Amino acid sequence: MKPEVIAAAGRLDGVLAELDDTAARAPSGLPGWSRGHVVTHLANFSEAMTRQVDEALAGRLVEMYDGGRPARDAAIEAGAGRPAEELRQHVSRATTGLIAAWERVDDWTRPVRHRDSTLGATVYAGWRELEVHTVDLAMAPTSDEWSEEFCLHLLDFLRPRTPDGLHLILDTGENRWENGSGEPRVLSGRLTDLTAWMAGRQPREPLTGDLPELAPWP
Repeated sequence: MKPEVIAAAGRLDGVLAELDDTAARAPSGLPGWSRGHVVTHLANFSEAMTRQVDEALAGRLVEMYDGGRPARDAAIEAGAGRPAEELRQHVSRATTGLIAAWERVDDWTRPVRHRDSTLGATVYAGWRELEVHTVDLAMAPTSDEWSEEFCLHLLDFLRPRTPDGLHLILDTGENRWENGSGEPRVLSGRLTDLTAWMAGRQPREPLTGDLPELAPWP
């Protein structure tokens, strides 16, 4: 169990302490989603992942969301307009339950249906969801606060976004991250900004280079 995930859940709770009903209806950093949408997604994700863990510990594999993506999207829409206090309580309860489920794990190599991976991989999935979507709330913190460890993990996860036929090079001045083969394309900037761009988010400071169109989120 990574302490960074527990810390990320704590940061989310801290951010949401400032959420009132007006702010919950305001746009998030994600097109078409209010902050209520983001919070509802985080809560529903945490509950669904808790079920992945519980079922894996019982030796069973289940889908992440009953009804697949349509049911997931419908549940987000249905919950997005709730009062801020209800949103806060839901996500706090859900993330607390997920962390408690992870703490019961006796074997991180047990398989789960989510991405056909393992219980160990679910911790990293939760870390990504918490860190990225807390930034998507467009309150605080920003991607500037992402740690080097998190940026390097997220970049590794996002390698499939590298366009075909491109040798993508991300240069921070101190380190170079590379992926793909073909035409070299060098982009320069801070690690947090390069990671935000790779994740489809707006960098806090401009990047240098010809930005390609990325492949879909893996």
